[in-house]
Parts: sequence; structure tokens; C-alpha cells
Amino acid sequence: MNNELTLDIGIGGMTCASCVARVERALKKVPGVSAVAVNLATESARVQLIAAETVPAADPAPTLNMEARLRRAVRDAGYEPRAANTLTDAPDASLWAGFAPIAWGLALSAPLVLPMLGDLLGMHWMLPALWQFLLATPVQFVLGARFYKAGWHALLNLSGNMDLLVAIGTTAGWALSVWLWLTAEPGAMVHLYFEGSALVVTLVLLGKWLEAGAKRQTTSAIRALHALRPEVAHLIGLDGEVDVPADEVLVGDTLAVKPGERFAADGVLLEGTTQVDESMLTGESMPVAKEVDSLLTAGSINGDGRILMRVRAVGVDTMLSHIIRLVEDAQAAKAPIQRLVDQVSAVFVPVVLGIALLTLLGWWFTGHSFEQALINAVAVLVIACPCALGLATPAAIMAGTGVAAKYGILIKDAEALELAHKVDTVVFDKTGTLTVGKPKLLEMEATAGHVRAEVLQLAASLQSGSEHPLARAVLAAGKTDGTIFLATTGVSAVPGRGMQGLVDGRELLLGSLRWMDELQVELGSLADSARQWQAQGSTVSALAERVTEDAMPRVLLLALMAFGDEPKPEARRALDALRARGLRLLMLSGDNQGAAEAMARRLGLKPETGEVMAEVLPGDKAAQILRLKQGGGRVLMVGDGVNDAPALAAADVGMAMANPDGGGTDVAMHAAGMTLMRGDPMLVAAALDISARTVRKIRQNLFWAFAYNVAGIPLAALGFLNPVFAGAAMAMSSVSVMANALLLKRWRP
Repeated sequence: MNNELTLDIGIGGMTCASCVARVERALKKVPGVSAVAVNLATESARVQLIAAETVPAADPAPTLNMEARLRRAVRDAGYEPRAANTLTDAPDASLWAGFAPIAWGLALSAPLVLPMLGDLLGMHWMLPALWQFLLATPVQFVLGARFYKAGWHALLNLSGNMDLLVAIGTTAGWALSVWLWLTAEPGAMVHLYFEGSALVVTLVLLGKWLEAGAKRQTTSAIRALHALRPEVAHLIGLDGEVDVPADEVLVGDTLAVKPGERFAADGVLLEGTTQVDESMLTGESMPVAKEVDSLLTAGSINGDGRILMRVRAVGVDTMLSHIIRLVEDAQAAKAPIQRLVDQVSAVFVPVVLGIALLTLLGWWFTGHSFEQALINAVAVLVIACPCALGLATPAAIMAGTGVAAKYGILIKDAEALELAHKVDTVVFDKTGTLTVGKPKLLEMEATAGHVRAEVLQLAASLQSGSEHPLARAVLAAGKTDGTIFLATTGVSAVPGRGMQGLVDGRELLLGSLRWMDELQVELGSLADSARQWQAQGSTVSALAERVTEDAMPRVLLLALMAFGDEPKPEARRALDALRARGLRLLMLSGDNQGAAEAMARRLGLKPETGEVMAEVLPGDKAAQILRLKQGGGRVLMVGDGVNDAPALAAADVGMAMANPDGGGTDVAMHAAGMTLMRGDPMLVAAALDISARTVRKIRQNLFWAFAYNVAGIPLAALGFLNPVFAGAAMAMSSVSVMANALLLKRWRP
């Protein structure tokens, strides 16, 4: 029995990559935890629990109490446990929310900074030392209290973080100023550094405020999806139509949906016709026509008709909830490239403290004043804060997965996002992925003495009650031609062969050529057409009539029909776009070689160069993928059904393509790292593009995060940066990383 469980916990108070590492270490020490991924950008942790049997037996309810244990571990590590998804579920805050502490900091720091500007103009506006002390101290110990609290918890846990660096650095500057003030000769004007400490605290607070605003933008995709859930549904009950909370809707209920309203649950259209805006689900801007028995999705918008629907899924089981879960999973996960950041951040703060100490001692022992030595050491501590390092990867992943979801590309995990742009081989399942996936009546040829309209009417009438895919193709052709169905009686299926029955008093048979051969039906002049259609990969059926001539029963051919799948309209263009990216293309098909090659040529593929793998049984698809991987290829598999799931899981990256009827899509989605929410092959190239752009942003962010530290620490240690400029540079490093990630929101397929 699989007792694995995943828990999400919100965490308040994290400020940098070192905080992430500390929370992960604390959570991993809890018995029963197998894996932890802490995300600085979403301020949350995803905890994977091992089988319940491994949790200490002394606990009578290990699973029920596990969340409490995890929350206690977070608190003991010095952080605040919160409800999960507080960042993504929160409504859009005011633009200036949380700015009050920064405003106070700026107001108190301004009188301290103005004398510095006056010196540049030859003016001496220096405030008395007491006034400087009174202005700087509230900034240091009231507005900066958060740094002391978090830094103290870090020390208790024998680790370090950004807050510890800020607290030590600014306190050193403040304390130096107090010492210089108290030890100065009476009446002497000494240079104090209160303005530096106060301004660094204010600038760091400003940077965190700007960063929080950027975080809200990166989670806007999730909040937008949550907002699609309507609050009220119109339930049709024994007392007529009653408004009930959407959370109280049950499977099997009948709901009325008015024009312009969102669907409260997944369901099936019972009565009426309408156009539905499904852009939230598929990214497709054009409304989709819906008739009786069409599937309806929670969150999509009803068009111009009042309709009735039967509920088939509610709450967490709806497609909307599934989409939200997939996006949240991707944003909570860590990309493989993040492991490097984790390794660096684990030792970063202790190394910086060591460099700051060496800077202090180096300047002091080389004959400089202790005052100068301490100021340079403070600059090292302030510039080195690893905020940007912790945000570089998750910020880009959140922005990339969010904008992809907006256009119908769901990215299940960060690893798939990182690997997708590296693939060199793309394998498509044929049916439903490159082709429409529904048989269509391509050709119909009647024997002499009969006309197409007559035989189509007979064939459609005979199959009017059948759900067979070929029967539906005949019925669709009949509707297109405006066929009027005739009365039928005694219709029955002949297993493995076809069907028979009376239509308008005529005994008709419709089925395979093999059945016709068994009945000794002569194809006559239509034999050449049958061979030609079969060579092109079409399925050929025959319509015949049982008659009695000269007291002898005979079966006479009335018409032959050719059924086949059609390429999707955009499939060829999609394959050309992938080929232009330098990718190797392959098509997997269970059809015979001739039929598969005929379809491949219609799609623009080249069978002669090995771009077609025909006669592949469903169970052998995964083996073909593994063979390609063993040949050195990085393989992307695109499929849409249950039988594609093993191949999707075997590929380096699996990409599931949604079916209009939903058949098999759920299974394929679970096996794949990415899901295309509409059956448009052009989205494959779009998914590879957003993957490449997101990984590029991750690398850019990591470069800038490291560059700030690699360039800033030596400059500060050598005395070229004072603490104020160091604080401004540190704050801007976080803001620039978030702003760079947010550029992904401008992406369009």
C-alpha cells in the first residue's frame, strides 16, 4: 500500500538562500520526512513524507500530527509557519501596501543624508551628534528589529543569513558612531556614521518591499486561476431553480447556467446550445460551440444561451483544480540547476563573515585607523547579502510556468522545463496528435444504377443508433448533406464484421470487405477503387442489400465507402517549425507501413529518411523511445491517450496533448512533464520556446546574483564602496533579478 503523502507549509521570515537551506535542514530532521523543497519566491515548503509505518510508533496518529511537527520545526528554526498558498491565494494588495516602515525610514534618514549633500555644495549642515543619535536609533532598533530577530535565530542554529549580515554590519556602524561621539573632546566636531547605518537599513527594507511586489506579480497566474471559480451555482431541484454556494454542488446535480456566467463544475450539456469561452483552459481565444452531450469545464464562460448541465466533477476533481495543482507543483519544485545554488548558499554566510573579519584586521594592521577598517568590513557584510541568489531560479520558474499556463501549456515540474529546450528528437504519436483522431468519410462510390445521395441515406439510417466511430463518420456526412433518416427495424451487430437491419423495408448489410468476401459479394468495377483506397491507408467498408432473385437469395453491392483520418490543419506548419529549430522528427503509428507513409507525406514528413515508425503496437512504444535514448538522443515524446503513457514516462520529456473529448488525457497528463491543453501541434514549438527562454532567464539571474557578490565583495574589502552604496547595490540586486524574471510575462506563443 502506498502511504506517501505531500504536505505544503507557508513560511514567513525567509530573506535569502541561506534561510532556504536552514529551513530545509530543520524539516529534514523531522522523523518521517523523505524530501523537502523550500521555495523563497513562494515563501513555502513542499514536504514529502515516507510510509507512515516509519514514523515513531509512540505517536498514535503520525499522519495527523505530522503537519504540527513540521510547523514546530519551522518555528524552532526561527521562522513563522503559515497556511500554505498565502502568497498565491492573497488578493492583489494595494500598490503601496507595506510601505509605511520605508516611509518612516526615509523621513528619519533624510536629515542625516542632507548634510552629506551640503558638503558637496560647500555648505556645512552637520546636525549635532545628539540629533543624529536620536534620528538613527529608531531606524536601527525599531525599523531594523526584524534583522536582529532573524539574525539571532540564525546564530542559535549555528548558521547565518542575510539578516545576520545586515544586523552585524549596521550595528557595527551605529556602535562606532556612538563610541566616536562619546570619546570625542568636548566641543569637537567628529565625523559620525549614523547616516550610513540608518540608510542601509532603509534601503534594505525598500529592496524587500520592491521584491514583495514583484513576487505578487509572479504569482498572478495562480491567483487568476483561483479567481475563475464562481461563488454561486443555480441548482435545479425539486423546488425549481435555487441559488446555492458552489462548494455545495454534488456530482449528478443539474445546474442552470445563464449567459456570461462561469461554470461552477465540470459537466455535460443536457439542454440547449451555446458558445463557450475556454481560453482559461486552452489558451484559445475563439469560443467553442457546444451541443447536447458536449463536455463543459469549470471556470469557462457560457456564451449567449441559457443551458442546463449535469455535474460530473466538483471541487478538487475538476479540470480547473487539476490545472491549478499542476502549476503550483511546478512553481514549488526545484530545477536541477538550483542544486548549485543550494551548495553555494550553505557556506556563503560563514565565508562572508570570514572575509569581513580579514578586511577589518587587514586594514587595521596595515596602519589604517580602526574606524576606517570597520567601515570597510561593514561594507563587505552589507554588499554580500545573498537575497538575489535565493530568488534567481524560483522567480524565473514562477514567471515562466505562469505565462505558459495562460496560453494552454501546463508545465508539471521544473525538471521538464529545464530539459525541454535540450531535446534533439521529437517523436509524435500519429492518431489524435498529428491527425484529428476521428474517422471521416473520405470517399463514397455507388454501383451502377444507384446515386450517392440514395446510398448515403440508406447507410446513415442503418447506423443512426450506433456509437461506432465509423458509424459516427457516416452520420456526420449525412448531416452535412441534409439527409433525412428512414425508418429502421431489426438492426443488429454482427461481431467482427459489421451490422444488418431493415431500412424502409430493405434488408441491408454494412461491414468489412472480409465479410463481403464471405458472403461472396462481387465488387465488380469498384474493386480497383477499393485497392487504391486501401493503398492510401483508408479503411474500406461496403454497403450491400440482401435480395431474392429467381427464388434464390443473393447479396448485391450498393456502394463502397473509404474512411480515414485527416491531418490537423496546423500539423504540417508545426512540423516545419520544429524542423527549422534543427530537431529530428519521427512519427509513431500502429498502421501498416503503406498507410503510415501515406499520412506522413501528407504531413510533410520523409519516410525515406526514417521519419516514420509504422506497425508499432501500443505496448512497444516505450521500447522505441528507449532505443532512441540509447542511441544518444534527447527525446521528447508527444502523445494524447492511455496507450501513450508508458512512452511519455520513458522519454526525457513527455508532452501530453489534450483530447477534445477528454478520452485518456488524464492518464497521459500524469505520465507527462508537460501538458498542452488544446490539440494544437503548434504548441509543441511554443513549449520548447518558453522552456529555452525560462532557462535563459535562470542563467542570467544566477550570473547577476553571483556577479554582484563576486565584484562587490572585493571592491568593498579594498575600500572602494562605502556601506550606503553597498546597501543600495544589495537591494538592487534582488530587485533586478525579480524584474528580469518578470520580463517573461511578455512572452507570446
